[in-house]
Amino acid sequence: MKVSIILAHPTKESFNHAIAEAAEKFFEDRRDEIYFHDLYSENFNPVLPIEEVSKNGKVDPAIQKYCYEISVSDIIVMVHPNWWGQPPAILKGWIDRVIRPGIAYEFEETDAGDGVPIGLLKARCAIVFNTSNTPPERERSIFGDPLERLWNNCIFGLCGIKNFHRKMYGVVCTSSLEQREIWLKDVRRTLEKFV
Repeated sequence: MKVSIILAHPTKESFNHAIAEAAEKFFEDRRDEIYFHDLYSENFNPVLPIEEVSKNGKVDPAIQKYCYEISVSDIIVMVHPNWWGQPPAILKGWIDRVIRPGIAYEFEETDAGDGVPIGLLKARCAIVFNTSNTPPERERSIFGDPLERLWNNCIFGLCGIKNFHRKMYGVVCTSSLEQREIWLKDVRRTLEKFV
């Protein structure tokens, strides 16, 4: 199988990096083909230029590589922190530039812009791991779990991926080494269950 792992955290020593490495190891053990991208270390440019906006726009060759990989992936794994109920801006820019028309979705020719897109991604599963410093119950009751809505309803669901799972680990800032080790074991269990 082909697997895309997209990591968005600026600190190499972060727990997000540990999650991404655990996911990568899981797929390496299975001998899957892995497309691993650490957006910060790659200096990914998140700014969507006007030339790339339309379906037939001129797309930068570096972005074309990401588009190809996401279009052929059987599994997609995203790893990022929860910053103000959103992924980091670099990952939002990756979404803007890579989850694009003709690659991840398209509209019916007769659609005037008010329809629901047709999903084009072939991945049979998408898993999002994110960290947070907000307790999960507060995230749900006060904020309505915006990351769940974003990834499931606004991105993967509209791009044709029906098997979606998101796992949040927190509160990270006060977690112990022992707690983080338990969470990393849970990453593997989650992948075993949903992949």
